[in-house]
Amino acid sequence: MAKKSFHRTDRVASQLRRDLGLIVHAAVREHGLPSVSVSDVEITRDMAHANVYVTALLGDKGPVAVKALKELAPQLRYKLAHAVRMRHVPELHFMYDDSVDKGEKIDALLRELPESDRVAPKEADAPDIESES
Repeated sequence: MAKKSFHRTDRVASQLRRDLGLIVHAAVREHGLPSVSVSDVEITRDMAHANVYVTALLGDKGPVAVKALKELAPQLRYKLAHAVRMRHVPELHFMYDDSVDKGEKIDALLRELPESDRVAPKEADAPDIESES
């Protein structure tokens, strides 16, 4: 079995996601923004930039929240600098993560299918036992 390597950027991105989650949550309350949560953080190899993906509780409010977070990015970066022990804190780039919205749309479409069109999940490939009489 191949060993999975974890790069420093992966560990830093994970820590930034946790810390930014708390910082963004506080900013949402403080500035009266639409409710968002940090879903992922991707950091460049040189750790100079971080793409921060957020999802909105109400999908239609996502662009408004991202616009506000982009304006607050320097303040949020400053707060992040006090939360993490890094020599250089990456520049934050906020983006909307629409994967949750797409998943909900797919789920809604599947629920709309008539019962006859739905495919039942296969049972655990149990062999058919035929009785010999």
